Amino acid sequence: MPYPDKFYPVVHNVAWVTRLALLGAGTIQLRAKDLNESQALQIVTDALEAIKGTPVKLVVNDYWRAAIVAGAKHLHLGQEDLADADLGEIRKAGLTLGISTHDDEELAIALAAKPDYIALGPIFPTTLKSMRFAPQGIPKITEWKKRISDIPLVAIGGIKFEQSPEIFAAGADSIAVVSDVTQHADPDARVRQWLGQSAEAA
Repeated sequence: MPYPDKFYPVVHNVAWVTRLALLGAGTIQLRAKDLNESQALQIVTDALEAIKGTPVKLVVNDYWRAAIVAGAKHLHLGQEDLADADLGEIRKAGLTLGISTHDDEELAIALAAKPDYIALGPIFPTTLKSMRFAPQGIPKITEWKKRISDIPLVAIGGIKFEQSPEIFAAGADSIAVVSDVTQHADPDARVRQWLGQSAEAA
């Protein structure tokens, strides 16, 4: 399977990681905010335990030290976290690295770190967190993909299943999905929709 998978859910706790793993998600990002080092290590350890024996690729958001100590294999950093991270230690630990970008300057910083994928967002307005950046829009996906060439491009931010065909057509390799799963009236059915589309496209 490519990394990350075409459907890339982003969730905030171990219960969601477990639920998505059982449904067959291939890549899952754990994004739990405002944890101290010991809390971060605990949740990463628990999440890795939850996917043990499955083919799931667990991506740890932000907490690179916890990811290394717990033995995670995949990491995602925002720009603020990237500035504070020890890329040498991360690479030495064998972690793959995805990086968030929002503008030209951030893309240049991300590319200098030689990431395994680049995320661009928010594509559409999102209510989940206050964003410093305006929605990027679909044409930006095509522009970013041309600029990063062979590096996988992940689109994130306010994307619903119904919009996914045009997102992929614009050049995204993967779509990170947050509220369209966690806030959906029937999350399991929605996940199956996403996974069904990914299987058809494979």
